[in-house]
Order: sequence, then C-alpha cells, then structure tokens
Amino acid sequence: MMLSYRESVELLQSSGKFYINPGLERIIRLLNLTGNPQNAFKTIHIAGTNGKGSVCAILSNILKCSGYRTGLYTSPHLSEYTERIKINNVDISEDEFALYVSKILEISEKNNIDLTEFEILTAAAFKYFADKKVDIAVIETGLGGRLDATNVGDNCILSVITSVSLDHTDRLGSTINEIAFEKAGIIKNKVPVIVNSDNLGFEVISKAAKERNSQLINTDNNIELCFENGVNYVIKSGHKFEFSLLGLYQKKNIELVFNAINFLNTKGYNILESYLEEALKTVKWPARIEYIRDKNMVIDGAHNPDAAFELKKSLDYYFKGQKRKFIYSTLNTKDYVSVARVLFNRDDEIYFLEFNHKNAVTFNQYSSNVNFLNNLKKINYSDIDKIINTADLKVVTGSLYMIGEIYKSLI
Repeated sequence: MMLSYRESVELLQSSGKFYINPGLERIIRLLNLTGNPQNAFKTIHIAGTNGKGSVCAILSNILKCSGYRTGLYTSPHLSEYTERIKINNVDISEDEFALYVSKILEISEKNNIDLTEFEILTAAAFKYFADKKVDIAVIETGLGGRLDATNVGDNCILSVITSVSLDHTDRLGSTINEIAFEKAGIIKNKVPVIVNSDNLGFEVISKAAKERNSQLINTDNNIELCFENGVNYVIKSGHKFEFSLLGLYQKKNIELVFNAINFLNTKGYNILESYLEEALKTVKWPARIEYIRDKNMVIDGAHNPDAAFELKKSLDYYFKGQKRKFIYSTLNTKDYVSVARVLFNRDDEIYFLEFNHKNAVTFNQYSSNVNFLNNLKKINYSDIDKIINTADLKVVTGSLYMIGEIYKSLI
C-alpha cells in the first residue's frame, strides 16, 4: 500500500485516526515490529505547557549550527504535515512523508494495531530519523508526557520541562500538580532533567526526578533580554547575542537552552560560542510572536491564559503605544473567556474569524460569553486583507489551527 501525500493527509485527518487515545502499548508494539528505530540515535525530550516548541527550535538550530545532523519532531503544524518532521531545519518531502506514513500503516494494519494520527506520525518520524542516520533528535511531546507516544526509547540523554500551567485540563488534570505529574512522566531513570527554578510544577518535577535517580538541573536567573534600535538581544555574562525570536517569555526558554548546552558540552559535544551566535541569530519558530515588519503584524498562537498574558506583556514592551487590531479565533476546548480578559485592552479592535474546525467557536458563542468586549466584530476570510493593509499594529492570534489556515496568505 503506497499512498500519495494528499491521501496520507486525508487518512490522518479521518475520524478513524484523528483522535486522542493516551497510552504507550500500541506505539511500543509498533516500534518493536519496525526494529525500534527510536534507539538508533540520541534524543532530547521536551515537555511543558508553553514554550516547548521554542526550546525545541532553538536547541535543534544550535545543534545543527554546531555540525550535528539534527532531527526535529514537533506538533502541531501550521500549513502542512511535513513541517513536523525536519532534519537540519529542512522539512521532510511530501513524497517521503507519504512513504513513511504508508510503511507505518502497512505494518499496523497487518498486525491489527489501531494507531492514532499522532502515533502514526511519531513512528514515521523515528523511522525517518533512523534511516537518515541523524546524530541526535529533539523531540517535542504532543500532549502531557507520561502517556505521550514520544515517551519511548532507551537513548534519551536529556529531558527538559518548560513552564507548567493550566491547559488541556480535560485530559491532564485540573490542578498544576496533576498537570506537572503528567509532564514529569518524561523523566527517565538516571537521565538528567532541566527545569526553571520558578516553574509552578517544580516540586512535583523535583520529586519525580529524585524517585528516578535523575539529576535535576534547575536554571539560575542569569539571562537578560534587551531590545535596542529594533534588534533583539540575549545577554549572558556580559555577552550580547543577537536573537531572532521576540517575546519576553523567551528569557525562561533561553535559560533552559543554555543549561542544556552546558550539559551537552560536559558529555563530549562541541558547541562553541560562535555556533551559539549563529544559531540564536538565525533560529525561526513561526507564529510565536513572529513579527512581519513590512506589514506591522504579529502572529502568535496564544491559545491559553498564560500564553495570552505573555503575549500581552510582549506587545506592551515591543510595540508600546501602537493601536492594536486583533484577528482572533479559538476552540471550544480552551478557556477563551480568561484569554479575552487577559489579552485585550478596552480600545483594541477585535475581529473574530469563524474558521473550519469541528471544535471552532462560533461568533455567537464567543460574543455571548465575552460580552464585556467593546469593539468585537465578526469577519470572513474575504475581510482579512482589508484589516492587514491598515497602518495599525495587527495581531493574529488564538488557535494555531486558525493561523494555519491563513498563514500563507499573511506572510
């Protein structure tokens, strides 16, 4: 069975595959049948509520700039599934994506293993990285950590846990401690884990590390960010590194990254300061406070209250005094009322876009629940250009699914 790229995408998005079913039994059985490709290369495993994608992107770019053949597996994608699987920042081709998805499906069907979309993608990524002989892969969890399909294998050399906050409470728990417990599930026996010292889940993560005899590396507060003459910098020990990613929250992410680099260098990796300079200047992570200068537009997937708070803080810092027009939409699984209270100022213009997703909130639902907003209007896809072409600061935010639908037209 050999699918085309479009056929593979349609299958992944079908009701038979596009659902969440936590557990490791299916993926472990499938990987055993494919020769356990996840053990063919070293991995760095990253979990967290917010920031894990940025940490993945920064770390993988540093390793790539340091001369290591580096795999990167992240989710979700913006426009195409191929964005999720990269080697040295290059997306897997559509033909190879279809080939690897077809291989995984053939094995799973032959052995009566009913895999979800994410399990198929994870197995395909591992097999692709093994076949292409990557030196190391940076792997982002999909949901939680403990029962996430990425949480397999014997070759993880480092775990990283970014900020923990309330999100996916229907699946991960209703408290910080419950969610931290799920994230801490990626900690492996005797494999070090890095976490910010002010992480809300620190105590739970620390306990899990102790139980698994894992070294806990907690970051110190020795990183600063500054923005001068339109250029963003990271300052460490008096050294200024130009940094391409905006966002005040990146301070915590960079602290994690620098501790990871220090650890890797103690294990024989050769990551020089010059490589760091190149990597921090060139790293890209689309739709995370991504600034399109010629359109005076920010694109950011702030889909939960903590992410909305960080976006608001960064907008106030980088774009102080500019009038804001928001293009926004969300899913009904998100706490969008709290997001609205955190993110929007009284004089902001908010344009709500109804987009194509089964869990997308309608304008009527949204307006009835956030009736405290003064300048809320419904727009259609055909209205977007009119807003984008105004002089004010435009902020496209909310669901990454919505951003993915319109991303190519925005940039």
